[in-house]
Amino acid sequence: MKLTRCRTWVSMLAVISLTGCDFFTPEPADPLLRKRAIAIREAPPELVFDGKLAGQPVFLIVHDCEVFSVTRAPGQAAAEWTSLVKPEFYPFFTACVRESLSFDGRVMTAVLGRQAIGAGGCCASGGTYRSVDGQVWKKD
Repeated sequence: MKLTRCRTWVSMLAVISLTGCDFFTPEPADPLLRKRAIAIREAPPELVFDGKLAGQPVFLIVHDCEVFSVTRAPGQAAAEWTSLVKPEFYPFFTACVRESLSFDGRVMTAVLGRQAIGAGGCCASGGTYRSVDGQVWKKD
């Protein structure tokens, strides 16, 4: 019994140590230094859309194989991210290897692909998703 409990504690400590220091580091007080603010500033053009869809202003960003709608309330420095579409669940560890966002003047297209760690090729999950309003997405 004691050996099992010891193994459990050792396993938990190993997992915590593998998560890195981000587990214990709070978000900075300055909204411009937060991870999501940095992600918006550093995102390449093929991962960002700032324009109108279905007559409504929309700001979309693809980050780590997930499409987010970004909104900022008047007078607030921090932005709120709402997840819109992401690849389906895969039971093993994956990495984002394919992501893009494009607009043809009528339809927004997001290509997302996650590859299983240690596997070749693409993709364990993901695909091509389309939307005309930026809110409702359909997988091709």
